[in-house]
Amino acid sequence: QVQLVESGGGLVQAGGSLRLSCAGRTFRVNAMAWFRQAPGKEREFVAAIIWSGGYTYYSDSVKGRFTISRDNAKNTVFLQMNSLKPEDTAVYYCAARPGYSSIYNSVSYNYWGQGTQVTVSS
Repeated sequence: QVQLVESGGGLVQAGGSLRLSCAGRTFRVNAMAWFRQAPGKEREFVAAIIWSGGYTYYSDSVKGRFTISRDNAKNTVFLQMNSLKPEDTAVYYCAARPGYSSIYNSVSYNYWGQGTQVTVSS
């Protein structure tokens, strides 16, 4: 069983930065990812990292602003968020994918954290 716990969310002004962390009981998975969900909207892909090799993927909306990284020794995944915009406001979830299905699709991920709120004010 994989258990994920997110932290690092908060309130920040537009243009500011936050760093999210996701600590896992074990990261013996194919990929880890960050998704986000705003009220009334579907959960959307933000960024992902392939555990073996460190290949990264980003949605067009965050590319160039967000960076996903990992610390193998600490079983932790990070999401560095810079140049934050009000439209980035959402609950951010860490997820783990055990298989090799679509990196961008939330249904590919079996394990999810409880989420951490990110609010960006204008």
